[in-house]
Amino acid sequence: MPETVAKPKVLVADDERVIADTLVIILNQAGFDATAVYSGERAVELAGTLQPEMLISDVIMPDLNGIDAAITIRKILPSCKILLFSGQAATADLLDKARSQGHEFEILAKPVHPQDLLAKLKG
Repeated sequence: MPETVAKPKVLVADDERVIADTLVIILNQAGFDATAVYSGERAVELAGTLQPEMLISDVIMPDLNGIDAAITIRKILPSCKILLFSGQAATADLLDKARSQGHEFEILAKPVHPQDLLAKLKG
């Protein structure tokens, strides 16, 4: 039997379901094992059991924003690669606040082109 290589697990969090679901389809087709959640709270809940190698999260979400979710997930999974994306200007203030607390995150602007996203994940 051929040896199966474990696919990198990716957790995608976006309150816009169509975006989260579309990213999961793109990632799965590109050789990842991606799972979608639709809130920051759910991302934090699932991160402990799923143990993803990567988190891709929208920043602006109603319950728990993506930056706060990422900070919490990084505490649970220090080696988890985190990529944030946002289409809103309010993100800059949230990022500055996170930086002042010692957290650095890479951020992509929405809409995210699939090739750009895959390049970031594989890079």
